[in-house]
Amino acid sequence: MSTDFIRYDLLAQEALRGVIRRVLEDAARSGLPGEHHLYISFLTNAPGVRLSARMRERYPTEMTIVLQHQFWDLSVNEHAFEVGLSFGGVPEKLVVPFESISGFHDPSVNFGLKFEPAEGSTDASDQHPPVKIEAIDTSETAKSKPAVPTKPSGSQDAGSETEKDTESAPSEGAEVVSLDKFRKK
Repeated sequence: MSTDFIRYDLLAQEALRGVIRRVLEDAARSGLPGEHHLYISFLTNAPGVRLSARMRERYPTEMTIVLQHQFWDLSVNEHAFEVGLSFGGVPEKLVVPFESISGFHDPSVNFGLKFEPAEGSTDASDQHPPVKIEAIDTSETAKSKPAVPTKPSGSQDAGSETEKDTESAPSEGAEVVSLDKFRKK
């Protein structure tokens, strides 16, 4: 197999992270429309991730947050987003670089993306391993248990959510479709 000097895998990953950036920019400007809500998984030990020592201790490798009704101060730039959430009644400010995102899911419209580094590289001289990007069939209800933020004090939002005491896990029963499935052979 020939070497991919163009690095289509990285270009595709950048484009798909651009989709996430655009959704978050729109949410920062106008809020989330309709029933949209976002599950965002990210690697907590990735460069540029900022979260409290308490949250880093609780989620040492990966964390999933939910942006729905109870978040504040969402701001987005070219490389990261920043958001305020409350966990167990304690307000937290998170900074999440787009490069650290490992998954994105909007269950209201059955849309999801999963980003994973592939195991190794096909070319020993290649200093970057190929990136595996998958579109997720989210037709079944997600069964993962994200770190769900709790309502901040003083919030006017009706309803309450409680914090889940688990790290995120892949959805059981969801079909993961690799982009390789659609490549011509």
